[in-house]
Amino acid sequence: MLRDRLRRLVQRPGSADTAPLSAVAAAAGRREDAVRDLADDELSAAVAGLRAGGLTSDDDLAEFCALGREAARRTLGERPFDVQLVGVLALLSGRVAEMATGEGKTLAGAVAAAGHALRGRRVHVLSVNDYLARRDAEWMAPLHALLGVTSGWVGQESTPDERRAAYAADITYAPVSEVGFDLLRDRLAVEPDAVVLPEPGIALIDEADSVLVDEAMVPLVLAGSVADAEPVPAYADLARRLRPGRDYATDEDARNVQLTPAGARAVEAALGGIDLYAVENLDTLTAVNLALHAEVLLHRDVDYIVRDGAVKLISESRGRVALLQRWPDGLHAAVEAKEALTASPGGEILDSVTVQELIGRYPVRCGMTGTAMAVAGQLREFYGLEIVVVPPNRPCVREDEPDRLYATADDRDVAVIETIAAAHAAGRPVLAGTLDVAASERLARRLRRAGLEPVVLNAKNDAGEAAVIADAGAYGALTVSTQIAGRGTDIRLGGADGADRDRVAAAGGLLVIGTGHYHSSRLDDQLRGRAGRQGDPGGSVFLTSLQDDLVTRYAPDETYKGETGDDGLITDKGAHWITGHAQRVAEGVDLEIHRNTWRYNHLIGLQRAEVLAERDRVLRGDAGDSLLRTRAADHHASLVDAAGAAAVAAAARTLVLYHLDRVWSDHLAFLAELREGIHLRSLGRGLDPLVEFNREAVPAGKRLLPTARDNAVAAFTTLTAGPDGIDLAAAGVQRPSATWTYIVHDNPFGTLDERAFRGLVTLLSRKRR
Repeated sequence: MLRDRLRRLVQRPGSADTAPLSAVAAAAGRREDAVRDLADDELSAAVAGLRAGGLTSDDDLAEFCALGREAARRTLGERPFDVQLVGVLALLSGRVAEMATGEGKTLAGAVAAAGHALRGRRVHVLSVNDYLARRDAEWMAPLHALLGVTSGWVGQESTPDERRAAYAADITYAPVSEVGFDLLRDRLAVEPDAVVLPEPGIALIDEADSVLVDEAMVPLVLAGSVADAEPVPAYADLARRLRPGRDYATDEDARNVQLTPAGARAVEAALGGIDLYAVENLDTLTAVNLALHAEVLLHRDVDYIVRDGAVKLISESRGRVALLQRWPDGLHAAVEAKEALTASPGGEILDSVTVQELIGRYPVRCGMTGTAMAVAGQLREFYGLEIVVVPPNRPCVREDEPDRLYATADDRDVAVIETIAAAHAAGRPVLAGTLDVAASERLARRLRRAGLEPVVLNAKNDAGEAAVIADAGAYGALTVSTQIAGRGTDIRLGGADGADRDRVAAAGGLLVIGTGHYHSSRLDDQLRGRAGRQGDPGGSVFLTSLQDDLVTRYAPDETYKGETGDDGLITDKGAHWITGHAQRVAEGVDLEIHRNTWRYNHLIGLQRAEVLAERDRVLRGDAGDSLLRTRAADHHASLVDAAGAAAVAAAARTLVLYHLDRVWSDHLAFLAELREGIHLRSLGRGLDPLVEFNREAVPAGKRLLPTARDNAVAAFTTLTAGPDGIDLAAAGVQRPSATWTYIVHDNPFGTLDERAFRGLVTLLSRKRR
């Protein structure tokens, strides 16, 4: 306790003390024999008896753990280990449990969810995709039933009625994105009964570091169709004809591209001799730049794939297709034009919410993951969460070899093939992790040329990923995979059925080979952690090069002039420091992006909360009718005489809600333009962009509610009542004919500050031309 207090005093995150939790788990163990003698109905009754105490005392927690363990044994055939009970207790205390791969996080989370539900709080178990949400809900349903709590699940294809039923359960399993989309749709509801999400209670987050850190700033968007919207011109063919060096130049880390003076002249000539930088041609300049970005900076099979006639983005942290994810409309359309695909619908943003805002709505948050300590500072800074590092049930005996660093990527690739071939010849299963789809396919081709036949798992064929991963530990198995985190299936030695376990163990167990470091050490650890599950033998090694993208992008000024072996191997420790330095820089950049985006979104969140509070008063009460009755009394009275008070109240609610939603959508568009432009203006005058943003955004936010009310009153005075009731359409109340949800990948080329600075340099160069 003293150590924890001192650590908090100096603001150094670390693992909470597990001793008190282990003591409760031990007490649960002493109750195991007595609990085992209970009949099923007696067990359920004993669990129900714990509700009154709220599961707050150590005695009640120990009893619940004992009952939960026995319920899992009876319904699932799995008896939770003591360390799993420590994980349960960590989750029940509102912390993040770090549990290694294969240590039973899913079961620990299910028992903890039941415990939270017994305390009278509705629990949302948030996963990373539909597959895991449905699998875990159906898998754990018998356990929850015996413990006397109800459970359900929500997926992308769930209907509104199915969603309401699932959210009405004590425990709801759902992808975090679907909960966010339901929140956004609820914010446009015009009838109280149309709302599907209940008040938030407990968020229990699977893959917590991925959701809370990697995807924290991802905006989930609800968009609507716009009448008579003009398509953005596509200049894909023009961008394709431009030549690097002559017509355009990229920066050092290939995250921005600009036309050169010669390139601008070539574009102007191709477009009929226009002045590309004239005010009236700014839209054309934007479209050309988008086409150039799509052509030069976004690469097929790295940043996206093409499947079923559509562009599918690839999640950087998971290496698989990012469902419903897209870039902002203009850039996404430019990529579609580059690939000669039909443009997907575009429209105005009606509302959006970041994952961090979504999670922040829950009064209690907890989670589980295999790699939390590396982001302990961020979990505390942004969520107030502490971490409990749960020890493994059996000591990890995996042998992690030092990195092998090579001078060139070619040298590294040769060594990767040799290392894989040697392990495969001994019958040892190999899992080779790559950084992207293109790299996985290149490695697979090289292996086939060497006479080896790998199974490839990447974003192009992720439908059967569970089966692929389940057999990756079979004797002689050779699997090439992009990011391995969140696959939801353990790699068991001997394959899914464990038939050759002893034979595989004798060969050394699973060997994990990293073909380069990821931008985050956590992703490295997630790959490495696939070997050595539950005390199994195994090993890992990362083979890297000084030509890797991580080094060239984040440590471009670091060079190595020492000796290399005949095979390109570098043993100098100073050279190895370069790769570690590059990774630390990358992690620092990601953290600053997180902090900077949070600062902007914090103000937006406060303004959104004020609008939503007003909206709720109108939706669930008579605030709309009261407003119009007060400010347009004569017209209100005449409409009541003509159509009746109930009809007027319903029309007032719809009208005021429409204008609240309208001003908020317009405000989001204003803030997006403000944030983009404020950086150039601020950098040019040496001002703080955030201060300048707030200087304009705060007064604009204060005008939102008065503007919405004024607009609603003005529209109300035009309403007329006829035989068919009150004609709202005549007053301009017309919601989008179609809405859709997606996730914006809004930072493909660096931070706004970086892009603005580079744009300023380009602008100054243009003026000197």
